[in-house]
Amino acid sequence: MSEAATPPTIRFSTSELREAGKVEMCREHFRRIALKLDFEPPPDAALEIAVAARSLPGVKLLATRMTPVRILRTHEHIVTENDDHVFIINQKSEATIVSRGREVMLGVGDAILMSSAETKAFDRHGFGGETALRIPRSVLASIVAHVDDVVMHAIPRHVGILKLLDSYAVSVLNDVSLSTPEVQRAAVNHLHDLVALALGATHDASNLAIGRGLPAARLRMAKSYIIENSNRRDLSVGSVAAHLGLTPRNLQRLFESEGTTFSEFLLAQRLSRAHRMLTESQHAQNPVGSIAYDAGFGDLSYFNRSFKRRYGATPRDVRNGTEE
Repeated sequence: MSEAATPPTIRFSTSELREAGKVEMCREHFRRIALKLDFEPPPDAALEIAVAARSLPGVKLLATRMTPVRILRTHEHIVTENDDHVFIINQKSEATIVSRGREVMLGVGDAILMSSAETKAFDRHGFGGETALRIPRSVLASIVAHVDDVVMHAIPRHVGILKLLDSYAVSVLNDVSLSTPEVQRAAVNHLHDLVALALGATHDASNLAIGRGLPAARLRMAKSYIIENSNRRDLSVGSVAAHLGLTPRNLQRLFESEGTTFSEFLLAQRLSRAHRMLTESQHAQNPVGSIAYDAGFGDLSYFNRSFKRRYGATPRDVRNGTEE
């Protein structure tokens, strides 16, 4: 795949497999092909695994959900030339990791850095999963102070950057718009920045992350939240800022950094939602006013003016397919 192509997100789920031979098929897939590891489900327990993975230049992203299981990485699975480190944010249930002669218990939301060049045993104690970022050690060594000293040390969930990093990583994993090398590199740089801040960035890397990765991640999270909630008529810069733990002025500055405003972005999302509904057959019988209301508008005249300004046609013209 060329760098210019959009790197796909590969998804795998045991729900698509027949019960007969499911465990052995999964073990063979993960042991030999996908992740170079083995696993042992509890005796007589149902096995369910769902994985989403995406490789970008400089980081490999992975999100998993699984029933209780023991995951093993033995000498057989270790590739000598691979010294990548894996940063894991634990989800849903507790897990125990043994590596480097240490045993570390991870609670829900805790994180840890591990080395791909070392053996390990990972016990998932309940239904849960993780968000994982695999990054070359050489990259981390340049941005994290004493990176080898933080391997196999738990990072507690109250470290504020973890939630932002998790949300940003998942959004990059699912983003279909990473279509250019520039966009891909920017996303990777932002992920590196956030991981560095979580682990203890060097002075220079910290300054760079605070000015680059941190605001980019916050802006992406703000946009995602607005897109998901644009139909709420009570959505405001204050409510979004409170959700993200920012002040309204700081949130406004994030949008201003892209040459737009919170209000402009919210309006665009509501108009896009309304336009889509006007062209969908399941809404064909809904009055235009009802669609405007469902898209988040409270003033029909304002909706009509804004819609025509954006699309060069009235809502009724779009519905009837008579726009020029």
